[in-house]
Amino acid sequence: VSARRGKMGAVSNRLDSSISNLENMKANLIMSKGSVEDADYAAESAKLARAQILMQAATAMLAQANASKNQTLQLITG
Repeated sequence: VSARRGKMGAVSNRLDSSISNLENMKANLIMSKGSVEDADYAAESAKLARAQILMQAATAMLAQANASKNQTLQLITG
């Protein structure tokens, strides 16, 4: 009985250790996934900001070109 109890105790300890290890691996994977998602979000946010800045710059350049055209026409007709 004592020998069987010892073997069962050893098996129980190994199972507890395996469960604990798997729980740690799960937690690490969840944290890693979160880090990757955060990095992806940051990269996409940077791309969006860049596109918005380029759009604003293009709009400003177009407005300036139209203003120059109008000023030239005023000089010619004025």
